[in-house]
Amino acid sequence: MPTIKSLDDLKNIREQALKKQQLKETTGKIEVIVGMGTVGIATGARETLRAILEKIETENLGDIIVRQTGNIGLDSFEPIIQVVLPGEEKVTYGKVTPDMARRIIDEHILGGKVVKEYQIEG
Repeated sequence: MPTIKSLDDLKNIREQALKKQQLKETTGKIEVIVGMGTVGIATGARETLRAILEKIETENLGDIIVRQTGNIGLDSFEPIIQVVLPGEEKVTYGKVTPDMARRIIDEHILGGKVVKEYQIEG
C-alpha cells in the first residue's frame, strides 16, 4: 500500500481504484456518463439524459451503458456528458443540449469521430 502524505495522494489512489473497478465493469462496452449534479440539472441535464435514452431505445442500440454521476467539476460547461469507447480515452462534451447529444451518438458513438466543436479539452 502506498504511503499517503497528502490529500492529493489520497485522491490519486482513489481515482486509480475507481478506474480499475470501472474497467472490470465496462470492458468492451460503450459508456455514456451524464453529469446530474445540481448545476447540471438546473441547466438541462435531465432533458439531455432523456434524449440519450430515447435515441438508444428508438434505434435499438445495444452495448451502450448510460450512467449518471454527480458534479463532474466543470460547472460552467454543464450539462456535461462523457463518452468512453472501448480502448479509447474518455471524451468530455460540454453544454450538451438534447440535439447535440443525438449528434454525439450518431457521429462519435456510431461513427467513431469525436465531435470536436462540442468537446471540452482538458
